This record gives sequence, C-alpha cells and structure tokens, in this order.
Amino acid sequence: MTTLGSFYPVIATRDVAAAREFWTRHLGFEVTFEADWYVSLHRPDAPQYELALLDHTHPTIPEGHRVPVQGGLLLNFEVDDVDAEHRRLVGEAGLPELLGLRTEAFGQRHFIVGGPDGVLIDVITVVPADAEYAGQYAEGHVPG
Repeated sequence: MTTLGSFYPVIATRDVAAAREFWTRHLGFEVTFEADWYVSLHRPDAPQYELALLDHTHPTIPEGHRVPVQGGLLLNFEVDDVDAEHRRLVGEAGLPELLGLRTEAFGQRHFIVGGPDGVLIDVITVVPADAEYAGQYAEGHVPG
C-alpha cells in the first residue's frame, strides 16, 4: 500500500452552511476551503484532524448515493477534560445530550450529544480500564 497522506470523514449534509456553523462554533474547527457545496475544516490545535461537509446532491457523489447522512455515524473526540466539555456543550451551549456523562469499565469517561444530520458526537476522556477489560487491549494500548 502507498503511504497514506490524509484520512478524514466527509459528511453528506442537507445544509452545508448550518453544518459549518455547528462544527466551527461548538467543536473548534476552522475553515480551510469553502464553497456553497463543500467545506473543508481542520482543528488549528491539531491540523491533522480534518472534517469535510458536502452537499448531498452534488454530482461528485455517484448517482444512487446522493442522500444526506441520517444518523448511523458516530464521531469520537478524545479530550483532556470531558467534564469541562460536558459543562460547555450541554450546560452552556444546550446541545442535545443523547447519553449522559458516565464512566465505562472499558476505559472511557464520556457523553454523547447530537449534531447536524443525526451525527452522534461522543466526547471522551480515556481513563484506566477495569482488569476485566485491560486484558482485551493489544500490548501498549491499555488505557490509563
């Protein structure tokens, strides 16, 4: 396989402008390219993390596949302080909380909010995994 230069999700959306507003306002992305049918975003603190938004009717999508995302997509955002992000996104910004803040035995403290087009946003801080789960991780990848 040739060297991978980049990898990022492209969300087929009903409303590119509204999706752009959401991702820049709430999750810290900045625009790197913008047209009325496509927006490319990155995080300035971690420019290798990109996300793109594409009008679901655009002809660059093959016929028969020109439909907007309607759920079924979960994007994970690992952060240093999930409790602070919960206060900011749910408490202050009022984003719809779909899964309350909780600590999981498999090594995550997290919550899930809803984004545009039914996208689920899972905000996570890695915590130590219980012994039951720690053995299921590959060597060098056990959280905590």
